[in-house]
Amino acid sequence: MGEAAAVTEKKKLVILTGPTAVGKTALSLKLAGRIGGEIISADSMQVYRGMDIGSAKATPQERALIPHHLIDLLDPSEEFHVVRFQEEARRAIEDIASRGKIPIMTGGTGFYIQAVLYDIDFTEAAEDAQYRQMLEEKARTEGNEALHAMLAEADPASAAAIHANNVKRVIRALEYYHETGNRISEHNEAERQRKSPYCSAYFVLNDERSRVYERINRRVDEMMKQGLPEEVDGLRRKGYTRDLVSMQGLGYKELLAYFDGEMSLEEAVDTIKRDTRHFAKRQLTWFRRERDVIWVDKNSFGYDDEKILDYMMEILKQKGIL
Repeated sequence: MGEAAAVTEKKKLVILTGPTAVGKTALSLKLAGRIGGEIISADSMQVYRGMDIGSAKATPQERALIPHHLIDLLDPSEEFHVVRFQEEARRAIEDIASRGKIPIMTGGTGFYIQAVLYDIDFTEAAEDAQYRQMLEEKARTEGNEALHAMLAEADPASAAAIHANNVKRVIRALEYYHETGNRISEHNEAERQRKSPYCSAYFVLNDERSRVYERINRRVDEMMKQGLPEEVDGLRRKGYTRDLVSMQGLGYKELLAYFDGEMSLEEAVDTIKRDTRHFAKRQLTWFRRERDVIWVDKNSFGYDDEKILDYMMEILKQKGIL
């Protein structure tokens, strides 16, 4: 009795994630239709207006069927980060629950999902502008690798998890160490062990790697046909430049390089495909590290969405979400 009561006190949250191009959007729409859900986009690019094709947003018709949240919130000139996502997602969860609906968080940005599911605390250490400027200057003059080497010395676990070219996160980790004397990797690990404030089910949709890669290649070709080059050129003409966070998205940075004469269109397309495949691999590595995940392998269900949905519904009932 006490356990059932505790479950009902927690807000409900369904998560449906997985590698890019695995089929999350189509399945999330069907799931929402079945359980009376609304979708929260857990994607770092779909928040931007005008970035529709490259971020693989649900179509206006799909959004008319099922309400979607955290799509088209910002202009591409604005910066979006995990703390802003966490705030917006919490607001959306409250809003959806207040109308008796079930929030379904769908998308492939694992860090964003983790931040909401475990209510991670991103309280900033006191900022030292001088130290940050010194780090930024070091990256500019000595290169990203030199900065990354500093991190490898101070916090090897963070250095292993953060790519040298992700200068912002390298600087953040070095700042945290500088200000607190503690490693941000240890802080993040402690945060990861937090209990979730939600009554949740965390589904990871997956498929054989060769099929995921094939879907990625087809999707990129489809995006090109749908007008991704024109979308990117339109954003470029509006003055959105390559140094913006939004323009670092897959498909956008490569086509901006093409428009700047740095590569041919064919090279840009090949690079998008290759980098998206690498991204899918990193996503799966992330989800394998996460606890509480329920793997949903499409081939185990004979690629039948109805069978997958039946399985998910059964788990949602067991967990007291339905």
